[in-house]
Amino acid sequence: MTLELAALAATAFIHLAAVLWSQRALEADVGREGNTGPRDGIEDRLSPHTLRLRRALANHVENTGLFVIAVVLVQFTGSNGWVTGLAAWIFVAARALYLPAYAFGWVPWRSVIFMAGLVSCFAMILASIF
Repeated sequence: MTLELAALAATAFIHLAAVLWSQRALEADVGREGNTGPRDGIEDRLSPHTLRLRRALANHVENTGLFVIAVVLVQFTGSNGWVTGLAAWIFVAARALYLPAYAFGWVPWRSVIFMAGLVSCFAMILASIF
């Protein structure tokens, strides 16, 4: 398995952690019935912490797509190397740090961490083009 594919697999575990953390906070706010129900009208019952976790999860979902594109391009073009491997693992580290950064409001570090992940994706894409 290439470094990039291993990083993609690690990203799936970060996703799982984000879902579980967000769901645990949601259930703490609305109880098991609120969590397993249709969730209509529960937004006003959610704590600021739970709302941040839900936004962090949504952000993770949005950014994983770009990372998948970067990994696929690197794999299909055979441009794997130390640069793309390093960039892939920087993305993983950035996404792992982004969750607590968003959840606990680490300003301005949340934005710095986000940019590290974004730049790493585009470094991989550029490496696959050139």
